[in-house]
Amino acid sequence: MSSYGGVIISDQWLQSQFTQVELRSLISKFNSVKNHNGKVMAGDLPPLMVKLKAFRDMYSEEDIRGTLSGLGSNFSDEIDFESFLKAYLNLQGQTTAKLGGSKNSSSFLKATTTTLLHTISESERASYVAHINSYLGDDPFLKQYLPLDPATNDLFNLAKDGVLLCKLINVAVPGTIDERAINTKRVLNPWERNENHTLCLNSAKAIGCTVVNIGTQDLIEGRPHLVLGLISQIIKIQLLADLNLKKTPQLVELVEDSNDVEELLSLPPEKVLLKWMNFHLQKAGYKKPVSNFSSDVKDGEAYAYLLNVLAPEHCNPATLDAKPNERAKLVLDHAERMNCKRYLSPKDILEGSSNLNLAFVAQIFHERNGLSTDSKKISFAEMMTDDVQTSREERCFRLWINSLGIATYVNNVFEDVRNGWILLEVLDKVSPGSVNWKQASKPPIKMPFRKVENCNQVVKIGKQLKFSLVNVAGNDIVQGNKKLILAFLWQLMRFNILQLLRNLRSRSQGKEMTDADILNWANNKVKSTGRTSRMESFKDKSLSNGIFFLELLSAVEPRVVNWNLVTKGESAEEKKLNATYIVSVARKLGCSIFLLPEDIMEVNQKMLLTLTASIMFWSLQQAVDDTEISLSPVDASPATSINGEDESSSSLGGEISNLSIDDTASDTTVTSQFENEGSTASTPLGDGIRAEEKGCIAVQ
Repeated sequence: MSSYGGVIISDQWLQSQFTQVELRSLISKFNSVKNHNGKVMAGDLPPLMVKLKAFRDMYSEEDIRGTLSGLGSNFSDEIDFESFLKAYLNLQGQTTAKLGGSKNSSSFLKATTTTLLHTISESERASYVAHINSYLGDDPFLKQYLPLDPATNDLFNLAKDGVLLCKLINVAVPGTIDERAINTKRVLNPWERNENHTLCLNSAKAIGCTVVNIGTQDLIEGRPHLVLGLISQIIKIQLLADLNLKKTPQLVELVEDSNDVEELLSLPPEKVLLKWMNFHLQKAGYKKPVSNFSSDVKDGEAYAYLLNVLAPEHCNPATLDAKPNERAKLVLDHAERMNCKRYLSPKDILEGSSNLNLAFVAQIFHERNGLSTDSKKISFAEMMTDDVQTSREERCFRLWINSLGIATYVNNVFEDVRNGWILLEVLDKVSPGSVNWKQASKPPIKMPFRKVENCNQVVKIGKQLKFSLVNVAGNDIVQGNKKLILAFLWQLMRFNILQLLRNLRSRSQGKEMTDADILNWANNKVKSTGRTSRMESFKDKSLSNGIFFLELLSAVEPRVVNWNLVTKGESAEEKKLNATYIVSVARKLGCSIFLLPEDIMEVNQKMLLTLTASIMFWSLQQAVDDTEISLSPVDASPATSINGEDESSSSLGGEISNLSIDDTASDTTVTSQFENEGSTASTPLGDGIRAEEKGCIAVQ
């Protein structure tokens, strides 16, 4: 198994400006332009930089050449990697100024990182520390380290071994991680620490966090802005977990008819929270609509009205007449009497801290939502929910899409894909160049025929990729045909899986890849260890006990499975224990998977294919890494680029061609045909988790 110590820069300040993922991407690009003498000249930088996503749409090659000239560059001189990084920062600084500022790296959702401005909010840190102390204070392992002091770096130091973050994920979405898979010794060796962080990052993606540009090395170093950004996303998911019709059918009271219910289904949780808040404010007689959790609540007046209508018994008549500073204090006192945890201070209200205000309102909703218990309306809401299997597949595809690092965040697959834009983004990610963006309309789309045009292009590209789309038109997607949408997304995901695997296999064989190859590989891998287990197909009922997958995981990495924790899988309870352990062990190994333990227990053939392919991808990637790292530890590392841009196709073989998939031919066999040899591969390994860190992405 390969090891990787990270990219080290002698200039500590310069090192601090980049994440490890960014450094590996940049050093890979830098090394790619070395001449036959192993040197990079300053004149090589303009054509290199103009290809980077950060600058591609902002500058021409001549612009970059002019900027570098202004910095005193002599284009005939040799340049080292650190000088390249300094030039990159200078150019990015100009880009930031040109765009009018940069994003705050510790925002709750899609907390992508910047390289120039790594700021953290002390108020947010204090709030998150209080949250951790409250929810994990009694944890058998962590209680020896808690409570944390928000005034120190205790939070970041404790996060370095990965246990805290894994436990916090389980608080947000119980059962996500089988805690038997967490390494919880007092002193962890580097491998164990790395495994914990790999498990954390893959599990974070599996609950909906965006981890673009975060690698395990960044967490091991305890980089404050990255740790805080990840924690903020996890806590937000916990606080907003009930803001959907499935968990809280009473939310149907916020709408008038079925059309409005569809709109409600498509709203992200924070928008639902705003809708709920305005619903009560309107009842309370508050005239101004609240459209955000910052400027619209800074004076505390909206809070006063909201709390008065939800908990009039704790109302203080002086609140509305008080000055803003005093009103903020009275509002928080009112909330505390309602048993709401205090996520913010009066100062945070006055300053309009959006993250903390959102957390505060979410806590109020959780404690007392004030919605009707009208059984008629609730039954209507319950009828809107999907069956279990459909919901599970929707969840899987939603998380997969969000893990790709596309610009748009998906909240509800069935609603969000209906305008076609998200599907075009995904297609462009997995098959670069396939989308004609000049013929696409970006949301918000007011004209219905524009949505149809987008979806028609989606279907057209699907047919070019040899998807089975008989008698399918763009309007079927616009109409929200759930069966069709799920079928299309499955073919898209499977296309990506086989494409990634073939790219690795192409180094030595260049063969087509089918699901039969995946099945045979798994059986041969288990057989090579002397075990007799095998699967006949991905719907083999014997797979429900989980033993085969545990043996497969052990075959690719013997130390990853603790056989003392494995049951015989004879009863439903034993099968559940094995299945939950499999999911966590696979993520701990480095597989990015989105299935649930129930998918293993019920032998969901689609999900079992993704699981097996994920393990296969990881295993093949290790073989590639071990070979390349033995030759050149840095140069051979397939890199993930800045801003989540995929730059790894050259490392993985770079051969991509059209894949023919006929779902009607067989339940278990993918008929694949590769054409157009030599075109460029898309290998979406760019979620900030590297193969060297045991974190390769395998089902995207």
